[in-house]
This record gives sequence, structure tokens and C-alpha cells, in this order.
Amino acid sequence: MRTERNLTRLDRVFARLDREPERPVHLDVPTMSRHRIALLAGLLAVYVAIVWAVVITSWLVRLDWQVMFFRPYQQWPEIHAFVDYYVVLGQRGPTAVMVAAWLGWRSWRQHTLRPLLALGASLLLLNITVGAAKYGMGRLGPHYAVTVGANEMWSGGDIFPSGHTANAVVTWGILAYLASTPRARRWLSALSAVTSLGVGMSTVYLGTHWLSDVVLGWIAGLLVLLALPWCEPLIARCESWILSLRDRFAARPGRTAAASRPVVFTPAAADQDAPAREPVGTARSSRAAPVYLAPGPHSTRAERSPVTPAGSRRPPHSDRHPRGSASPARPVSGG
Repeated sequence: MRTERNLTRLDRVFARLDREPERPVHLDVPTMSRHRIALLAGLLAVYVAIVWAVVITSWLVRLDWQVMFFRPYQQWPEIHAFVDYYVVLGQRGPTAVMVAAWLGWRSWRQHTLRPLLALGASLLLLNITVGAAKYGMGRLGPHYAVTVGANEMWSGGDIFPSGHTANAVVTWGILAYLASTPRARRWLSALSAVTSLGVGMSTVYLGTHWLSDVVLGWIAGLLVLLALPWCEPLIARCESWILSLRDRFAARPGRTAAASRPVVFTPAAADQDAPAREPVGTARSSRAAPVYLAPGPHSTRAERSPVTPAGSRRPPHSDRHPRGSASPARPVSGG
């Protein structure tokens, strides 16, 4: 029979992508509508206003100090253990692994690399914007503050805006961004909003962030999600480039020759001598020649169906004689 070469895992993944070369019609790609642009501009204005309020040491900085002196972790110590675990939902490493696993399954099912590429683009945009703001403003956290009532800006810190909060907004919000239906998008948006809100308040409870850090982190994450449609053309080009690399790799001369060369297997002698596996009425000489089959399941029904053996199934018995034959005369006892 003829068999194909063994495909690698990468070949199987891209073969699955080839089953549907065009993007499914129900997967709409968000665009930069006027409503989205207006919301983006409004949030950007709020972002600048919060930064300015902290720089001039306004009432927002006084509120930060009041919350810090309140010490929520001392007010409600019974939930401290739960908050320590819950705040992990805002850490970039664990959340990126969990969401990437889900989006990888989505890419497999939808035959497109867009979910994974959109996640990578959002995390890259988050690292650039939030990371630059953190190290550019250099604000110290509550545990490292040295002057009561000061804004602690440009002091070598890296907490403004809150990276945990912004990462929670982007990482869980990308699920709503990539949702297939409006209903799923609404539910996932509400779930990501609650999760990111809890992560931000957890950092305030633990005393690792000021309240203004958390508010600015929420806005920073929303800005990344709102600006993500601008990256969609780049995502599409990256997907086409990756698939073209795959095509060039698959079209190499060595791989093409290996894929086109058929392999012929001759049945072993043990299979030729097994009468129980031969279908009834089939000549044994027909099995000696190689058989070429199409790719797919090679088992036939005749090979799996039981064959009734010839002859009687009764065990041999010394007192029994075949029908139609004369039975020997019994000896007559004298007396």
C-alpha cells in the first residue's frame, strides 16, 4: 500500500489553517470608528489631567495619603490571604500564559493566527506605553515614601501608573476584543472590567500602589485596547508573512521529493498463511501482489468479519459415529 510521510506537529497546525484560507465571515475586525476615536481622545485627556493633578500635588495626592494612612490591610486582615492570590490575576507572566493558551485554541479552531498576534501586539503596546510612563515619572510607592504629603515624583520609583491594573485590563479585555458575537463581547467586557477593578483595589489594599496609580492604570489599559484597531493592518501583514514563510519552507526540494515518493509495503509471509483472516471466496494468490490504497483508513469489513470454520463444532467422542454409517454389533453376553 502507499502511505504518506509522517507530518510534523508544525505541518499539522498549518495544514489545519489551510482548510479555511479566508477569514470566517462571523469574525468581525474592530475598526477605528468615530465613537471609538472620541472615547480614545476623552480618556487621553483624563489621563493627562490625572498626571497633572499628581505633579502639582493637588487634592488627589492628599487622597492618596489618606488612603495609605487608613491601612486597609490592617482594617480587614481576614481577607489578606485571598487578596495575595487574587492579585496574581494582574501579573503579566501567569495571565499571559493562561490567555495565550485559550487564544491558541481559538486560533486552531478558527484557522487564523489573528488571536495570538493580537495578544502579542497588545502586550507590546502595553509594555511600551506603560513602561515608558513608569520610568519617565519615577514615582515612589507608599511603602517607600519619605515625605508626608509629597507626590514622590521623579524619585527613582516605577509604580505610576499601576502595571498590575493596566495588565489586567489589557490581558482580560483582549478576550472581549476578539469575541465572535456581540453577546459574548458584552459578557467578556463585564468580566474583564470586574477582574481589573478587583486587581486594582487589591494593590491599594496591600499598600503597593497609591489610589491614583490604580486609576491611571485603568485608563492606560483602556487606551491600549481602544488603539488596538490601528494595529490590525500590521497584524494581517504579519499573518501573511508567517504563512508565506511556511509555504517556502514546505516547498523546499528535499521536502517535496520526500512527500511525492510512494512507499510500497509487501505483506509478510505470516499474513499469507493465516486462513482465518482471509475473506471467503477470495483467492490466496491475489494477496501476494502489492496493493495500492488511497490515503485513509485501510481496514476493510471483510478482514474484520468472523469466518465460519468448515466442519462440525462438536468435540470428538468415542461413542459417536457419523450419520449414515452402520454401527458395529454389540456383543451378546452369554448366560
